[in-house]
Amino acid sequence: MHNFLHTPPSKLVLASGSHYRRALLRRLQLPFDVINVNIDESAGTDESPASLAQRLSQQKAQAAPYDGSLDTLFIGSDQVASCEGEKLGKPMSVEGAVRQLAFCAGHLVTFYTGLALWRPAHSLLSCDTITTQVRLRPLDQEAIERYVEQDQPLDCAGSFKWESLGISLFEKLIGDDPTALEGLPLITLCRRLREHGYQIP
Repeated sequence: MHNFLHTPPSKLVLASGSHYRRALLRRLQLPFDVINVNIDESAGTDESPASLAQRLSQQKAQAAPYDGSLDTLFIGSDQVASCEGEKLGKPMSVEGAVRQLAFCAGHLVTFYTGLALWRPAHSLLSCDTITTQVRLRPLDQEAIERYVEQDQPLDCAGSFKWESLGISLFEKLIGDDPTALEGLPLITLCRRLREHGYQIP
């Protein structure tokens, strides 16, 4: 987005049902509303993880209802993970999380976190994709099962919560913004919000 606006929008909306993203956005101490949008999140044929993350973020931001009465800025975000060329979804079960961690252990896992800001009153759309890589240490079955039982990372792609006990599984974290790994890249988001007239702090 090349146009810089001096007056922030009347309303800020997070288009996501994720409690992780809500908690992250609250760190910026800005008032915001939450709308849970439902979109088809299936990948297109030969669609790369980075392209998928960006497309889904944009669709989320633009799928939120807008009645035109208030200048509103919508935030959409989505994350896609991959390891050894395989896309990683949310495991949704203990067995799935154990399998996923066994597959990823000792390997590099790449997370693509998409961010889209849509301000329909000004027809302004910005899209970013932030890449973060995590190298997991080699893990035996007992350590994996113990971790999953303690941290219950069943709704996390990659099957770990880095902000919790999952950090113990890491050998290395590579990236410019660790909050991107949790689901909402706050460094990039702050820069984009300033473009829309917000003063942070």
